[in-house]
Amino acid sequence: MVMSKQKEAPGELEHVQAFVNTIDLEGGADELTRPDELAGWLTQRDLAPAGLVATDDDLEHAIALREALRAVLQAHNGGTGFVDGVPMRELNAAAARSNVRLQFDKTGTGTLEPEADGVDGALGRLLAIADRSAAEGTWVRLKACRDETCAWAFYDHTKNRSGAWCDMAVCGNRAKARAYRERRDAPHGVQG
Repeated sequence: MVMSKQKEAPGELEHVQAFVNTIDLEGGADELTRPDELAGWLTQRDLAPAGLVATDDDLEHAIALREALRAVLQAHNGGTGFVDGVPMRELNAAAARSNVRLQFDKTGTGTLEPEADGVDGALGRLLAIADRSAAEGTWVRLKACRDETCAWAFYDHTKNRSGAWCDMAVCGNRAKARAYRERRDAPHGVQG
């Protein structure tokens, strides 16, 4: 699926959005099926230096983090607003593996930075972006499409944060058609 410019996340938050969207659940295409694809994706986004080598374990860990982030984005879009269980454990494991620490610059401004190298450090950079986005108030606007067969990450630019679908013309219309069929096919009362 190609993301329209109006649904792209601002600034570096776009990296997190693109990471979640490395798999098209509807079409089945996955950009991260081999360790070298993961390494290439992370270096192309400047999240890791050139020459990064990824392992099968790194790939497994990255995919688990991707799905944990998707669970958070689903919670942002009409879910409970909370994430627990496996997604929460994966997020915390990724933070621990990347050894994310608060670092201060010469101006006294603190930011989270991973101390780990390699894939763990690159994934830690994604987590640090999410943290900065939360502090800026933009994190909750990054959502996963409500259409469960889609779950594509999009940025909600609506004034009242009411965006529910990655594409109203596709996923929104599907949801409306489904709701219409359910209303039409529902029993209209008990006759007796």
